Amino acid sequence: MLLQEKTAIVTGGTRGIGFAIVKKFLENGAKVALLGSREETVEKALTKIKEENPDAQVYGYWPNLMNPEEVAEVFAKVRETYGKLDILVNNAGISARDSLYDYKPEDFAKVMDLNLNSVFICAQAAAKIMREQGGGVILNTSSMVSLYGQPAGVGYPASKFAVNGLTRSLARELGKDQIRVNAVAPGVTRTDMVAALPEEMVKRLTASIPLGRAGEPEEVANAFLFLASDMASYVTGEILSVDGAAMT
Repeated sequence: MLLQEKTAIVTGGTRGIGFAIVKKFLENGAKVALLGSREETVEKALTKIKEENPDAQVYGYWPNLMNPEEVAEVFAKVRETYGKLDILVNNAGISARDSLYDYKPEDFAKVMDLNLNSVFICAQAAAKIMREQGGGVILNTSSMVSLYGQPAGVGYPASKFAVNGLTRSLARELGKDQIRVNAVAPGVTRTDMVAALPEEMVKRLTASIPLGRAGEPEEVANAFLFLASDMASYVTGEILSVDGAAMT
């Protein structure tokens, strides 16, 4: 088990890639605090996990990730419950496909708030705990569109491009405190959102992928598992693409 005796917080952990990360970490011996936006979605995710793995050491919280006080309070609870915080996964995020001509500034700000500002707030709270205990790992969810852009919805790729910069800068700043910081940039992945699309549209999305298919959430979770584990003990400041060599 690659994460035996490790403690992790995963934001956006109630579904899709985040839920797959939570399950992967639990399967590999970690104790996990799963964070979501609403109590009902958190409780639903916890119930599903407990049905599959009754012995899973998993807790759920639903703080406002844009509120530093709420975030710090939850992170302190996790440390109090488990005795430490080894891993933070900043996975919470939202997207939009609005044209620039129709994009409302408040909607752009909403994307930047959750996709970027919450990453800063959570990383800051986690780093303070990790520095005290002698080290830790911070992992951020980026996206293939941070590298290639996308034809509409400029807020999402802009936020993920910023996440890449934050990741590399924090890796340089926090290295002296033995805190590794990396990001994973998934490509087209069969989350609920993609699975709900017409098959014809999915075929168009995957047409430029050399592997000829969309990725699975579990495959993306494997990348997070590697970066969270001691196998990546000398890996920091990296943006790991998990996209089937997609070119868009």
